[in-house]
Amino acid sequence: MVAFLKRWLILALAVMLTTEILPGIHATSMGLIAATLLLSVLNAFVRPALVLLSLPLLVFSLGLFVLVINALLLWWVGSIVKGFHVDSFMSAFWGSLVISVISLLLNSLTKSGDSRIRVRRRGSGPARGSDGGSGSGPVIDV
Repeated sequence: MVAFLKRWLILALAVMLTTEILPGIHATSMGLIAATLLLSVLNAFVRPALVLLSLPLLVFSLGLFVLVINALLLWWVGSIVKGFHVDSFMSAFWGSLVISVISLLLNSLTKSGDSRIRVRRRGSGPARGSDGGSGSGPVIDV
């Protein structure tokens, strides 16, 4: 239950920041709470089914179609929840991208969820590739 609340708070903060950043997404405080609850339920139950149904498109687009699925869910929440409005599909697309990035960063900082960002500089980590670590520049594992 604590993990769900932590993820929900992170999603709520990401959606709130998105409504402040993007001009095409508007929310009242109660609309934001309701939209975040509905979005978390849809992400838990509907999104996996949509991912499974669109598996050929996901493979063809190298996984970028997930952004379209997230945008569709956000746009759908905007049409259902009173007090939360998404102007267009493009607003939903950019909103889903911003929410994903903010959620990734916050989940990495709080160590909740499965996402981790690891930055290793050459020669500073015990893990080396098969080439002996001869790559140049920093490596970001997501």
